[in-house]
Parts: sequence; C-alpha cells; structure tokens
Amino acid sequence: MSAEPEALRARLSEGAAALGVTLSDEQRGQLLDYLALLGKWNKVYNLTAVRDPAEMLTHHLLDSLSIIAPLRRHTRGQPARLLDVGSGGGLPGVVIAICCPEIQVSCVDAVAKKAAFVQQVAVALRLPNLRGVHARVEAVQDKFDVITSRAFASLADFTEWSAPALAEGAVWLAMKGKRPDDEIAALPPGVEVFHVEQLQVPGLGAERCLLWLRTKT
Repeated sequence: MSAEPEALRARLSEGAAALGVTLSDEQRGQLLDYLALLGKWNKVYNLTAVRDPAEMLTHHLLDSLSIIAPLRRHTRGQPARLLDVGSGGGLPGVVIAICCPEIQVSCVDAVAKKAAFVQQVAVALRLPNLRGVHARVEAVQDKFDVITSRAFASLADFTEWSAPALAEGAVWLAMKGKRPDDEIAALPPGVEVFHVEQLQVPGLGAERCLLWLRTKT
C-alpha cells in the first residue's frame, strides 16, 4: 500500500470537509472499510481498474462524496428511495448509503458478481438501507425518488432504460466528466436537463459535473 490507514483517514476527512460533507467517526470508518473491501475483492471480481488505495480514495470515494451535499439539499434529510444504475462495485450507491442512512439505496447491475459484492458490503458494514440487485435496469419493478448513475451510459440511454423505475416527481442525477453537450442535445423530447452543477473533487485534476434531469410535464 502506498498510503497508510491514518494518511487515508486524514485525506478522507479533508476531502469530505472541502466537499461540504460532515462525517461521523463511524461513517469515516465505514468508508475506509468499504475501500478495503473494494481493494480486497477487486482481484477476484474485477470491480475497478484503479488499484492504488490513495488513488481509489480520490477517484472513487471523494468523487462519489461530491454528490452527497447536492443530494441532501434535494431530499432535505427526508426518507427517500434511490436507485443507482450500473453501480458496479457500488459507486456512488454504497457511499450514499453510508452518508445518508435515511435513504434506501438499491444498486442495480447486470453483472451478478458486482451485485453480490454490494450485498456483501451491506452485510459487512451493517447497512440495512443498502441492497445489491442483479438485473438489467429495464427489469426493475420498484419506483424510486432519485435515480443516479456514474459514467454508466449516454444520457439518452440512461433515462430511457430507467424511466419505468421513476416515481412521480422524481429526478435523475447523472455524474459526468466534462459537460456532455452532445448527450444533452440527443435527449428525447420528454426529458429535460433542469440544472448542471459543476463539481470540484479534491485531488482530482479532471472536470466533473452533476446533471439534474426530469420528465417534462
């Protein structure tokens, strides 16, 4: 490991503070335990191409933490149901479940071993509000207040495939790199982007943005 646990904890605390996210000691511990599980099972499940713990902290944990403050502003701390589409190893779904215990998080992935890993994380970290779902998103029967994705697919495909799972008045939150103007232009007539939020991820020298979408009324 290129970064000792205490160094990772310090970087996590600093990064969370920079993102406007307050973490309890328990939540910090859970996030670092999740990072350790991700690293451990990555060799078997091929969950991420990033292998270095310090890099994983920046590229995965802090990147996913950047959605927490905007999400909390939207839900106002009220209970909500969230679907994380193409969640892979649980990013950002697991991070949301740890930071927002009032939100019921379902991480759906078409790859069985990735959904199984998320389910394993839920048990290991004692997160009753987290579940891994092995399915194609089009097959999901439940309805959700928020549907998220992180580098999953084009906006058109993301919204089309997950639209049946959208509850009335719900929103999509798509995490992207550079503002995808071509994808926005290709959205179907019934879907609109109503806000684009620039994200600054500490230590990550790359553009990040969060797109808020909804169905047109």
